[in-house]
Amino acid sequence: MKTSLLLFCTLFVALHTQSQVRSFVSEPTFPEKNEKTSFYVVSGERHGNSFFKKVAYPEVEYTPGASLDFSKYHTVDVMYHWYEVWAKQFPQLVDLYVVEHSFEGRPIYQMAITNKNTGKDTDKPAAYFEGGRHSGEITSSESILWLTQHLLENYGKDPEITALIDSKVIYLRPQNNPDGSNLYLYSAQRNRSTVKPQDTDRDGLLDEDSEEDLDGDGIIYQLRKKAITPSEKEKANYIIDPRDPKGRLMKQTFPGKGEYLLYTEGIDNDGDGRYNEDGIGGLDLHRNYPENWRPNTGGDLTGRGYTQFGSGEYPLSEIESRATVLWMLSHPNISVVNSMDTRVPMHLRPPSTSKSEERMYPQDLAIYKEMDQLGLSYTAYPWAGDVYETYATRYKVNAMTGDPLLPEPLFGHGPDFGYFYYGSIWYGDELWNGGAMKDYDGDGIYDEYDGLRWDDEANGSKGFKVWSPMVHPELGEVEIGGFHPKFFAQNGPAWQLEDWAKKQALFNLAMAKRLPQVSITDVKVKKRSEGEFEISLSWTNSGKLPVALEQAKLVKIVQQDRVMLDFDKKLLQGDEDAPVRILTPSTYEKTIYAGYTGVGEKKTATFIVSVKGELPVKGKIKLSSTRGGFVEREFTLSN
Repeated sequence: MKTSLLLFCTLFVALHTQSQVRSFVSEPTFPEKNEKTSFYVVSGERHGNSFFKKVAYPEVEYTPGASLDFSKYHTVDVMYHWYEVWAKQFPQLVDLYVVEHSFEGRPIYQMAITNKNTGKDTDKPAAYFEGGRHSGEITSSESILWLTQHLLENYGKDPEITALIDSKVIYLRPQNNPDGSNLYLYSAQRNRSTVKPQDTDRDGLLDEDSEEDLDGDGIIYQLRKKAITPSEKEKANYIIDPRDPKGRLMKQTFPGKGEYLLYTEGIDNDGDGRYNEDGIGGLDLHRNYPENWRPNTGGDLTGRGYTQFGSGEYPLSEIESRATVLWMLSHPNISVVNSMDTRVPMHLRPPSTSKSEERMYPQDLAIYKEMDQLGLSYTAYPWAGDVYETYATRYKVNAMTGDPLLPEPLFGHGPDFGYFYYGSIWYGDELWNGGAMKDYDGDGIYDEYDGLRWDDEANGSKGFKVWSPMVHPELGEVEIGGFHPKFFAQNGPAWQLEDWAKKQALFNLAMAKRLPQVSITDVKVKKRSEGEFEISLSWTNSGKLPVALEQAKLVKIVQQDRVMLDFDKKLLQGDEDAPVRILTPSTYEKTIYAGYTGVGEKKTATFIVSVKGELPVKGKIKLSSTRGGFVEREFTLSN
């Protein structure tokens, strides 16, 4: 508890002062910065295979250019470079700070964009957008980078963006897992998790059996081996998919019913008969949230409960996810969140463990469904909906058996934390689709066949390596090939990048434009009698979201909207003899609790004040809404 409290206090102090952000682009301590070696060292000393040849991909920009464009992917340092540039270029709009340091000690940058002349960020309605949680899912980070540039470059030019930044705050975190992103972009590893060592196969060793780039081309492809021996034939569970006449696609079947065995490129480092089953890391930041968390695989001692692969030692056990949650809880002004991944093109929302109608308030579900449609209007993704049903059953039937797919839970999942615990609109959208742009065979499913067809038709067949013979040191004669894991299977070709980053960013921007906003419509001062005044404040919620979802009210993440009177303290001293007394509600309370202001709702709060001293008397009337913002007006009591 002391550790958590200390971390929370550290974060709180850091985020409520404008931290000095020094440049990290020349930091020499990390492996990708070490020009004296061609190897990428992960987390210092580790068990098993620790070193990987450094790679430079043509799809990636490793050094900042004179201008930013989205014809290539960008490393963490290139993104941070532009964040530092913008912080200097737009000091009246930007606060840039480090919210935490990753497992390997890299800074996690975050930016707050708001017009500082119109108030503090914590006094304004807020949206929060994040990318880079899953290390290899780099398209999500690019969408954050695109949105950041779009907001700053269009302030003062686009009336809607200008109004948004004047009245709201947008928090942007492009890289929540910079360790994993660097490993992904500087080595052949196609990791998804953090780089923190993990005994994934529970054999007592850490990360001892990772993939290897056997042919030295910088890419981890697949290996297919024709089953020849009786033992191989007994295990063979792949056939060549007959839909592709060139014999490139593989189709899974039941063991013993196939003709091939399929592996990822590498060797059996620990000699257990399995290949690449314990690679770098293994903890999943998107299974580490505190809402409905379950222990990692093997953590259920009864054998009859649910477990969740990659969930970590305990909820928020990982620095990166803990930094997100603690920061969010210290900023309850946030109504809208999108923490993005790849590669199922879907607007992904709660619930993750139950049907929407079973656990969500109908009013909240209606808002979420409206957001689903708003997202589809920008992205045209094939799917929008909840994790439990829509995500789990999106392909309708099991490709092997033809049986209908059933709902399936995910535990410790971000969208569930976002709604059930934090009471917000929270998406975990996924970008890119593996090239499945069209349903070429008309089967109602967007799958690898459709991706292969599009690759041939529009991408010059660059997304698929044709199978070619290779002699494997352990398996013997095999073929190597398959989809490019980094810039086709997990993220799109670089020429597709801006389209996917932009349309997702525009949806996030559209959600931000719908934030709640309490706006004062009138302040009236009426003299009731000699020395007694009535002060009334009228306001409305001019936004397109309520100041609190029903779930937010239930878990008390937000307070009721409050109206307060503020006078010089000396005027209120002296109890019955005080120069100024607030009769309604009372001198001691000075606050009217006004419930939660709905969209377009108009409200009025009235105070009655007695003045025994000299007039005129000046005061302030303040309207405070956790997620609708803070506004105040001055008034004067006079004859």
